[in-house]
Amino acid sequence: MGILDKFKKFKEKQVGKKQIATKILDKSKKDKKEKKEAKPKKDAVIKPVAKKMDTGFAYKYLIKPMVSEKASLLASQGKYIFVVSPRANKVEVAKAVQKVFNVRVKDVNIINTSGKSVRFGRAYGRTKDWKKAIVTLEPGEKIEIYEGV
Repeated sequence: MGILDKFKKFKEKQVGKKQIATKILDKSKKDKKEKKEAKPKKDAVIKPVAKKMDTGFAYKYLIKPMVSEKASLLASQGKYIFVVSPRANKVEVAKAVQKVFNVRVKDVNIINTSGKSVRFGRAYGRTKDWKKAIVTLEPGEKIEIYEGV
């Protein structure tokens, strides 16, 4: 018995005193063809399917929105602050915000923030360097970031 024979479907038949294994025909292929040919009923309600938004690499550049007192004050002026990837540039950040939030971006300012020196008991360390982007939207555009906060 070969290795691949274990995966084949067999049905045992008893003919006289001998048992004979016969291969079972795959009926699922025939059923699939019949289902394709079947037409929907006239009374059937077809529900629209919501499309998934293709954001591409947008979440690669946008890490998280900054929630702070200053950020909430700037939001009233149409400026939103995001923590972005250290490798991201202004163009990539603008495209990412447009794709994710479906708004028009007017301007992007980027700030490189260096990590701070920290101390844990006797051990000294340093926090990571990170990048922050201030995104200005066109007049009339708005992002609902702070709803759940």
